[in-house]
Amino acid sequence: MNILGLSAFYHDSAAALVRDGEIIAAAQEERFTRVRHDAGFPRKAVEFCLEAGDVALNDIDHVVFYDKPYLKFERLLETYLALVPRGFRSFAAAIPCGHATSCFSGRCCAMSWRVTRRASILATS
Repeated sequence: MNILGLSAFYHDSAAALVRDGEIIAAAQEERFTRVRHDAGFPRKAVEFCLEAGDVALNDIDHVVFYDKPYLKFERLLETYLALVPRGFRSFAAAIPCGHATSCFSGRCCAMSWRVTRRASILATS
C-alpha cells in the first residue's frame, strides 16, 4: 500500500511517501524551490517522492493531508474573535485564502496531475 502524505498552505510544505509502513522518501518543498518556509503546494517534493519510490501518482492508495481545515478555521476564528475589533483586518485577509485553499487541497492535487485513479483523501491533525 502506497500512502502519500502532504503538508501545505502553511510554512514548510512537504511530502512523504510511505509504503507498507516504511518511509520511502520525504522532502520539503523549499529544498527544490529555494524559497525559505515555502508554503505552496509541494509539487516538486511530491514528484521527488514518487520518483524515489518508483511509483506513479495513479499507484497511490491514500493521500493524507496534515490538517483539518474546519478545525483550523475554528482556531483562527477563536483567535480573531478574542481581538475584535482590532484583528478584523487581518482576519478578513487570512480567512478567504488559507481556509479555501486548505479545504480543496485534494482537488488541487488531483487536478494538478490529472489523476485518473481515485485514491482516498484523509485529513488529520
